[in-house]
Amino acid sequence: MAKDASFDIVSEFDKQELVNAVDQVKRDISSRFDLKDSGTEIELDGDKTITITAKDDMKIRNVVDILQSKMVKRNLSIKILDAQPRENALGGNVRQVFNLKKGLSMELAKKIVADIKASKLKVQASIQGEQVRVSGKSRDDLQEIIKLMRANEEKYDIALQYTNYR
Repeated sequence: MAKDASFDIVSEFDKQELVNAVDQVKRDISSRFDLKDSGTEIELDGDKTITITAKDDMKIRNVVDILQSKMVKRNLSIKILDAQPRENALGGNVRQVFNLKKGLSMELAKKIVADIKASKLKVQASIQGEQVRVSGKSRDDLQEIIKLMRANEEKYDIALQYTNYR
């Protein structure tokens, strides 16, 4: 009897690549004429948040554009950034905080499982913590599920990866 094949649907990011992207943004801030000596800062707090502090909204938008371009170059999805409302900081500065999305919420995992079941393919999907495991006898069915998930990725509003394919 054939062994079941499986893979996991997860939402995670490479922390080291994110650190490198933020470091590149810091270098850009120190060298760009419109941001140099403007008191603009970007900080990465572990793998939870990125905080940008600047004198005005225009400088924050410029730094966000730089950050997003550096992330894309390092194969990080910009969907991991969850922008919080801008707030006033000390000294007349403006602060923008981005929470970093990691892991699937229970509601999103249930939605993914429901979409997989609605596909009528012969696979089983189960929620395991912050990931969804999909298993089935046919590797072709698993490939179809990955195609389905990639086609519906906009609907989920989160970066999905497919790991442990065996």
